Amino acid sequence: MATTATSRLPDRRDILRIAGAAVAVNLIGALGVPFTTTQSAWFSALELPAFYPPGWAFGVVWPILYALCGAAAALVSLAGRDGAASAGRVRTALALFGIQLVLNVTWSPVFWGLERPDLGLVVLAVLLPLVVATVWAFDRVDRRAAALLLPYLAWVCFATALNYAIWALN
Repeated sequence: MATTATSRLPDRRDILRIAGAAVAVNLIGALGVPFTTTQSAWFSALELPAFYPPGWAFGVVWPILYALCGAAAALVSLAGRDGAASAGRVRTALALFGIQLVLNVTWSPVFWGLERPDLGLVVLAVLLPLVVATVWAFDRVDRRAAALLLPYLAWVCFATALNYAIWALN
């Protein structure tokens, strides 16, 4: 049964931990940025689907999603610290989170660095079920944390469709 919330309000240290986790996940996510070269000859030559968003959208969406992911991971960690969830569930949830985050960061060097939409799609085909599993595992610890991951899950679904369309068109 999922914990819907801890019985106490977050204190100042909890808020700092949540904010710190949001920043940390953004820093980890930023590891893929050097590979993202929308001005490259390779990317400019690609046929893009009609639903490809404007370039600025990625710079707005990803930091928000990474912040939500970091906050969610912090809530799971805090639930374990507070004894609101079993240590095993917390470890499993955070392990899944870490694995999917590494895979998320791997996508940029694969898609952009290697210029391989086909392999990028493979990364996303593995990432998507890992994100679903992470949402499920977070829900078993803290329902709020799972809810915070839902926009990320939706975006990974969108990214998968977008990557597929780029691969299919090229």
